[in-house]
Amino acid sequence: MPVALQLTGIRKTFDGFVALDNAAFSAEWGEVHALLGENGAGKSSLMNIAAGLYAPEAGQMFLDDNPVRLAGPSDAARHHIGMVHQHFKLVRPFTAAENILLGNPISREDGSYRSKLRRMETAIRETAAELGFELDPTKRVAQLSVAEQQRVEILKVLLAGAKILILDEPAAVLTDQESERLLSTVAQLARRGSAVILVTHKMADVKTYADRVTVMRGGRTIDTVDPKVTQAAELVRLTVGEAITSPKRESRTPGEVRLGVRELKSSGAGIALNGVNLQVRAGEIYGLAGVGGNGQGELANAIMGLPALLDGSMELEGLGDLKAASTSERREMQIATIPADRYGLALAGGLSVAENFGIGQVHAGRYGSFWKLAKSKMETDAKEAVKAFDVQGVRSIRQKAALLSGGNAQKLVISREFSKAPKLVLAHSPSRGLDVRASAEVHGRLLAARDAGAAVLLISEDLDEVMSLADRIGVMVRGRIVAEFPQPASRQEIGQAMVDHA
Repeated sequence: MPVALQLTGIRKTFDGFVALDNAAFSAEWGEVHALLGENGAGKSSLMNIAAGLYAPEAGQMFLDDNPVRLAGPSDAARHHIGMVHQHFKLVRPFTAAENILLGNPISREDGSYRSKLRRMETAIRETAAELGFELDPTKRVAQLSVAEQQRVEILKVLLAGAKILILDEPAAVLTDQESERLLSTVAQLARRGSAVILVTHKMADVKTYADRVTVMRGGRTIDTVDPKVTQAAELVRLTVGEAITSPKRESRTPGEVRLGVRELKSSGAGIALNGVNLQVRAGEIYGLAGVGGNGQGELANAIMGLPALLDGSMELEGLGDLKAASTSERREMQIATIPADRYGLALAGGLSVAENFGIGQVHAGRYGSFWKLAKSKMETDAKEAVKAFDVQGVRSIRQKAALLSGGNAQKLVISREFSKAPKLVLAHSPSRGLDVRASAEVHGRLLAARDAGAAVLLISEDLDEVMSLADRIGVMVRGRIVAEFPQPASRQEIGQAMVDHA
């Protein structure tokens, strides 16, 4: 049988930086082929070439053993290649169905736009049910959680007829149960003849679902092995070149209540928040677990100060109700935020590394005014922060932040947010899409903030992350916290709480 996809001798540079150097990869029909590597290893760049987003400067691409040169993503779609990107490519004001209809074969059929949209909505519901999750195709993307947006992306490529599926961190924002259902379905698609490429950092998923795994490091292909006979420790060694030690959570006695949320409700359309009550104490990490779309994003937005109609209160120790505070006032209160969408809410990709670092303190006058910035001082501070927080891939602090890998972009966000000792840290899915090393570093920063006396609210759909970091764990379902668990907590009991109140 011909090889579904093969890339050989691939080279790609960005602004003089070599992202791929003689990289190679192949996927066969009927297999799930995992792709491992640290953030910045070249995985996404290589797959973006396979999906027609980038053109290689050297090397060849083969489909069914025939050489091809893709003219763009639409050309890749015509060759039945579909990629679900880690950072979604959706039109936020459009509904889920409208997003999926864009560029879909249904859009070229006869009939009115309304009839095509209705057929698409039906197809979405049916395919979602086959994949084991629910999705309202009539909701606007801006109203969907990160996990729900990922489902839209997956359905978009499947309904467009993709036979070669490239999934970039598909389980990063899913619960254990959702991830298991999705990856089981993906494995079934492969068994039916599709070629599935799974870009992931979860060793358990590689061991369970992948038929082969290729490891990349520094833009080069290191090795391709059978994950069923290769130990996880060896895969980690191939990925990072050395052993990684994750920070350990040690029990502590927390201080006074730093953040108190009481009967917080959405007073506008919908019931995203339906009476949230929680307390986060100084010197503790409160982990909030739950299936995406149950109000976690709305709670994070409320604490960050994004516009919303809310009833109830959010009291910050010694500073009163947060609802009355502007976003700039919240920064002055030393609230650090790590949003789930780091590129949409935490960074401006078109601005430089230095500008992204300094913008958080411009309002306080540290670097002058918006009209006359003290750029030299800002760049000096940015250089020190980049070094202190080990932000890799920064060839110049004047380079665009968009050129950083996911892990290093996250470290840039943390360097800015932690540049002043925070009193409250809001971390929403902080290690989403990050590799083993970057995740360990981010977790270490959160634990260090807690040990320094900060109150940390950790919102994550990765139950492993919550259980490894949190001192107390709450479960959020349908806009309210339905159960709380002290550590050590039972994974089964937490999962049961999610199911019982759904």
